Formats: sequence, structure tokens, C-alpha cells
Amino acid sequence: MKTGLPRLLAATLCCAPAPALFAAPTAALADEAKAPIYPVSSNGDGAVTNGYSISRWAEDWRSMADTKKRDDFLDRLKFLPLNETGDIYVTLSGELRLRVNQTTNPNLREAEAQRQDISRMVVGADVHVGPHLRFYGELAHAGLAGENIGTPATNMSNGLVAQQYFAEANGRLAGLDVGIRYGRQEFVDGPNLLTSQRDNNTIHYTLNGVRAWARGKAVRADVFDLRPTAYGEDGIGDDKSDPERRFSGVTLGYAVPKTFLGDSKLFVDPFLWRRRNGVGTWGGRIGPATRYYGGVHVYGDAGPINLDWTVNHQWGEFIDQKINAWQVLLAQSYRLGASKSAPRIGLSADYASGGGGYGDGKLRDAYSPFGNNVYFSYQLYLTPSNLRAIAPTFSFTPLKNVKVNAEYRFAWRDSVTDAVYRANGQPFAGTQNGRARKIAELARLQAVWQISPRVSFTGRYEHLEAGPALTDAGYRSSDFLAGWLSLRF
Repeated sequence: MKTGLPRLLAATLCCAPAPALFAAPTAALADEAKAPIYPVSSNGDGAVTNGYSISRWAEDWRSMADTKKRDDFLDRLKFLPLNETGDIYVTLSGELRLRVNQTTNPNLREAEAQRQDISRMVVGADVHVGPHLRFYGELAHAGLAGENIGTPATNMSNGLVAQQYFAEANGRLAGLDVGIRYGRQEFVDGPNLLTSQRDNNTIHYTLNGVRAWARGKAVRADVFDLRPTAYGEDGIGDDKSDPERRFSGVTLGYAVPKTFLGDSKLFVDPFLWRRRNGVGTWGGRIGPATRYYGGVHVYGDAGPINLDWTVNHQWGEFIDQKINAWQVLLAQSYRLGASKSAPRIGLSADYASGGGGYGDGKLRDAYSPFGNNVYFSYQLYLTPSNLRAIAPTFSFTPLKNVKVNAEYRFAWRDSVTDAVYRANGQPFAGTQNGRARKIAELARLQAVWQISPRVSFTGRYEHLEAGPALTDAGYRSSDFLAGWLSLRF
């Protein structure tokens, strides 16, 4: 299995048909190239036109039908027509990521440092059959070696995974863009801190089921019913739809008029979701949990100000406990100049209620369905459950194609009678017995060097200075250093 994916990638590159064999695209393809009514940047897909996305299925490379826009042979792989008219075509994609993580005092316990040598290989094919039908498939391999790595999770070490495969139909109905997608897919239609494909993992977080949408000029609606993928350890035959978990709901969207607050580009997305988990865990108890999310996501730009605000109330039931929790996640920054690459200063302030995880009253611990947890800690030692945090931020571009982000985060418990929680939702054992509020201070730095459109290098450093909420339970401070090289086509 470990050699299957490279061979498949080589065969794909060698045997791909040459676009020159077929004629130029017809009017049908030109029809397909029309921009959607609702702004692509905020339609819930994470879509990118003529560029690379974390979600490779969300890339639009139809411009490569024009041979004059291709720079090399890899550009040819973005538009491979399968018929003479060119309205049936394939877009091929791939990624190779080589990464090293070094962590002192892993799991915040005094111990030898951990080194993880991580590799990711992904290959995908996006088949378009006319302007209204597409099929997408993606295979991935995750390799992991190093020192003191313990038992790797299946999203970090896996011989071969069918990471995504879905069919999609779309069209126009009553002046709306409508569509439906069925199969294994990434889901990012929500605040990044609540729903994310989790690119920090080697294998992305995916779900199985159906998603449908309708989009107008300024409003949209998205409904879905999905089950997470439970990855096996090796091969594509043991990756199943998780029968114990289900995520469903509706997300709406409103594109605020650009004249609001001057020249602005703002969006308001209300959402109502439900997450069911037959094996929920809090306070050492395991049982069924149903959690509802009602909230709103406001994001975008207003002149030099960029904001990303989320507020949501969570309710439901865990075994015999009623759930009553809140999250208020606020990030904003200000551009210090007219240029898009000008430095930015900012502040993030996050509140996630806590309490009841180790009691028999109401469960007040907030919980994110599958958010981007590296936002809180590169080491994955914090999550928006029982958390109060604030972080001044600064980003700048010291060199062309190099972007640096720096922040200093302060974190406290909301409830001192509840535990400190990791990114995977599990508690730091024993922290529920202490009464100190301060969790930690974190100094964090990330630099991304975009070497070329296809090649990038990322470096991260984090120092977590453990506070008494951790040290009173025997935990220690830790340093984290990571670097990785990514090649995409």
C-alpha cells in the first residue's frame, strides 16, 4: 500500500491526454464559466479561481482551457478535455507535504522531546460533464516516523485513504443558483473555529452525506445532513461513515451592500445546527449527547478593518444533563497603510463557557463541532471549551512573498471547578481538582514563504508557559517548533 499512491500519481501524469487533441471549448463551457450570483468568496465552499485552495475540489481552473494562459506542462493538467467540444473535461490535482514537528515535554508532562517526521501525498481528479454535473475523487497517504511518537492517530499515519469522493449537480432555478452534493466531502460552511477541514492534520477531516444549496444575488441558504468519516489504519476499505455521530442543519448568508459603512465587503451568516454523538464524553462519563447550535457569523472588510465575529448558544442534552453553553469568538485587525501587504495590528478575544463537566447540574461546557484548533494553540493544548482568552496580534510582510504572524495569548478557565480541555475535547486529567484560573501564556510566531505559486515553506514556533491551572496538576511548560515544505499542482 505504501507505494501505491506514488505509482498512481506517476501513471496519472504520464498518461494524461493532451488538450491539443481537441477543439476549443464550446458555448456550453463558456456558460459554465459565468460567475455565480452570490460572491464566490463567501458561498460556503472556500472557492478559489485560478489559484490553490486548502480544499482542492473548490478550485476553478476553467481559464486553462485557453492555451495562451498556460505557463508549463502542469498547467495542462488543470484542463484535460475528454470530447471534441471541450465541455467534458478533467482537472487533476496533487500535493506533497514534508513536515517535521519538535515538541518538548509532550502532553505537558516532563519527558523526552518528541520528534514527528510527517509526509502527506494527495492526488485528486475533478470530472466535469457539461456545465451542470461533476464527480470528484481524492486519495491520500499519511506517513509518520520519528522519536517518542507513541501510537499515532489514523489521521496522522495511514497507508491509503479515500479522502473524498462525491457527485454534484447544479443549475439555475427561478433565478437562483441551486445545487446538491452527495458523498464523502469536506465541509467548511461556517466559522473556521467551528467547522474546518483541519489542514494541520495529515488526513483532512471529512464527512459523508448530502448537502444542498440555493444562492441569489445577496442571500443564500445551505442545508446538510452528514456523518464524519471514521478512518481505519490502512487501505481504503476500512474508512467508514461513523454510525455514532451525525451533523446536520442549515446555514444562511447575507451579502451586506457595499455602500454600508462606506466601501465595505461584509457578510452575515446565521446558522442552526444539530450534532448527535452516541458516545459523548464529559467528566469521565460516556453516553449519548445531542447538542444544538444557534448563532451568527459576521465577517469581512470595512475599509482598513477586517473582522471575524461569531456568537452562538448551545443547548440540548448529555445523558441526563441539560446543555446550556455559549461561545463568543471575536477577531479583528487594522491595516496600517493603503497597500494590501501593509502591516496589521489586531486583537482576538474569545469566550467559551465552562462548568458542569464534572458535576450533575447543567453542562455549561461549550464545544466546537470540528473547528480549527491550531488557532488557539499550535501544540493543540487549548480549545474553545471552558476558556477565556485574549491575544494582541501583529502581521507583516518583511520580504516579498514572506508573511509573518505574531501573537501573545493569555488563557484562563471560565469555570475553576471544571477541567482544562485539549483540542480533541479531552481534559487534562486532574485539572478539575484545582481552583486556579490562569491556564497559560503562549508566545506564537508563524512565517510563510510563498516560494512560487505551487511551492511554499511554513515555519511555526510556540512557547507555552504553563499557569497554575496546569502546574497545580503536575503539568509543565513546553516548546513547539515545526517546519514544512508543500508542493501543489
